[in-house]
Amino acid sequence: MMRHNHAPFITAVVLMLALSACSKGGIDVTPTAAAEGQEGQPNQPAFSDFQDIPIPAGAQMDTERSLILGVRDAWVGRLVLKTGFNVAAAFNFFKQRTPEFGWQEITSVRSAISILTYTRAERVLTIQIQGRSLGGAEVDLTVSPRGSNTPAGVSGAPRAPVEQLR
Repeated sequence: MMRHNHAPFITAVVLMLALSACSKGGIDVTPTAAAEGQEGQPNQPAFSDFQDIPIPAGAQMDTERSLILGVRDAWVGRLVLKTGFNVAAAFNFFKQRTPEFGWQEITSVRSAISILTYTRAERVLTIQIQGRSLGGAEVDLTVSPRGSNTPAGVSGAPRAPVEQLR
């Protein structure tokens, strides 16, 4: 009878498991040099990158929940801010200041979670404001391309046949 010696294989597996248990866990995703700023820190969006929307003084950007694509006046995505303003003051700030940046109001709803919607050129801005448990307000600004009024593949509203009267 032929016997297989599995001891070297089992030793290697146990050693790999023991060494992997000592690691920090997960994959290291440190940014490359090209993605780092001067201090070796990842480049993060700065409020100066958003020249087309009002930013309350003292606001902090939640970079983990924000996703920005594009630059300057052509960005789209979601910008999440934490402000020291209460919900009413944040609502008033955005309602007053947003038109100063060329946005035209479409609608606004003041409630526990307030919503303001604006349009400018080919983009739509939705501002959602809600209270934070420790005071202040959280503001989600979402900018997206404006959709066309006509569904894709349709050249206009269907027209009923018209009869000419004589």
